[in-house]
Amino acid sequence: MFDPLLHQEVRSKLISLLIANDELPFMALKEMLEVTDGNLSSHLNKLEKGAYIMIEKSFEGKRPKTVVHITKEGKKAFKAYIETLKKFIEEN
Repeated sequence: MFDPLLHQEVRSKLISLLIANDELPFMALKEMLEVTDGNLSSHLNKLEKGAYIMIEKSFEGKRPKTVVHITKEGKKAFKAYIETLKKFIEEN
């Protein structure tokens, strides 16, 4: 069975980017994924509730800064998701 949190285009791309980088700023993710602030926030919220990511909010001077980190659970879930995809492809 595919992980419903990861079996969605934007979220699987988002986790792939974090696997490669460990952490990325919100604005970088928004640009790379070509989504709106609201759309990205919605996906991040779902992944955070699933404990796949951690969101760190801080300030640089007076400007808010949001950085997204992948968790160990997120890495583990993504690896399992990829294995499920490979198995599905091999069987079909």
